[in-house]
Amino acid sequence: MDKAPTSITAPAFSRDRVADVMSPGVLSCAPETPLRTAARMMATYSVHAIFVFASREESDGSEQFWTVLTDLDLIEASLPDLERRTAGGTAHEHVVTVEADAPIERAALLMSQHRTTHLVVVSPETGRPVGVVSSLDLARAIAADSTPYDNSYAG
Repeated sequence: MDKAPTSITAPAFSRDRVADVMSPGVLSCAPETPLRTAARMMATYSVHAIFVFASREESDGSEQFWTVLTDLDLIEASLPDLERRTAGGTAHEHVVTVEADAPIERAALLMSQHRTTHLVVVSPETGRPVGVVSSLDLARAIAADSTPYDNSYAG
């Protein structure tokens, strides 16, 4: 009979902020970017997602992120008509943002609620993108966490 664990301590996400674990900068492209070009961007920068944006017609000239092109989107679209596909026409995920000063548990909650693996990190002062936090960034935070845990699950 397997022994049930006596205690489980969740990672101490509340002490770290999104800014502590994010990757600075945002890799993006325009909706009309050819899919092969987007694939090359992912390969060149070793990333799993690119944010697709449309320019606003506002005086500040800022970019409005509207969808995420993931490596899975590329794989699904790579079979028929690759040369005619664009980043904007292929991307499936919507963009979810999180503020840089939010606890990383907030990022984990947003990823879980929205079923996404990448969030745009925005400045709390300006609302402009400053980086990206991915599920891999959160996995690294969990792995690096020094919170004691019960390993009675080990067999």
